[in-house]
Amino acid sequence: MTDLDQAHAAMEAAPANDAARLRFYERLADTELFMLLGAEATGDQVTPELFEIEDQRFTLVFDREERLSQFVGRAAPYAGLPGRALAQMLTGQGIGLALNLEVAPSAMLIPSDAVDWLVATLSNAPDETEARLSEVSAPKGLPEAVISGLDRKLAIAAGLARFAYLAAATYDDGAKGHVLAFVDATPGAEQALANAASEALTFSGIEAGMMDVLFVRASDPLAAHLARVGLRFDLPEPAAPQAPGAPGMDPDKPPRLR
Repeated sequence: MTDLDQAHAAMEAAPANDAARLRFYERLADTELFMLLGAEATGDQVTPELFEIEDQRFTLVFDREERLSQFVGRAAPYAGLPGRALAQMLTGQGIGLALNLEVAPSAMLIPSDAVDWLVATLSNAPDETEARLSEVSAPKGLPEAVISGLDRKLAIAAGLARFAYLAAATYDDGAKGHVLAFVDATPGAEQALANAASEALTFSGIEAGMMDVLFVRASDPLAAHLARVGLRFDLPEPAAPQAPGAPGMDPDKPPRLR
């Protein structure tokens, strides 16, 4: 059972549970998917293998290369890329996702309007504002879904920061909320980290306004105070770089639909 299988099973077991459905789509966005191609890729141009069901087109995708091979039963061209990148490539094209057909318990058809919804949801970037903290203290009152959502999201943000602290916050104007402080963020990674935190809230079914994001250096006095009162999340060390394999595996050169 992959993470996607487990999220799908939880969604199927509770069809009226919006949180379970959100968690499935979060997993889909974060999972590396392998898309069957109709022809070998040419440069960064890819041609998905498409088929129609009830007048809607679908492309075949799998969350493991082995599952793609099992379904096809022969050598076949494919492109591998994160679910979010795949959805962004397909949005507006009227193409849905045929996920893990016949080879996994998570087999399902995801229609094109669900793909478009996922892209719109992922595009809700947080706003940048200015506020002055007057006090930080131990976090309290946050739903467990937020804590686990942050834990999952930050576990795949390898190398973007050393760690993060979650704490309750009070501002100069008397407003209260929570803050997620990233320590020693990699230069240029601030937006990606802010987006990850925002997505953790969105896919937990929680209003994004209940948590702000800030960035501190380990040498800052605030970082020392956060270490005493905050809930710490460790981000993984970055993996050793590998040469790109199938088309789309290089995140700096995503494939383009043709």
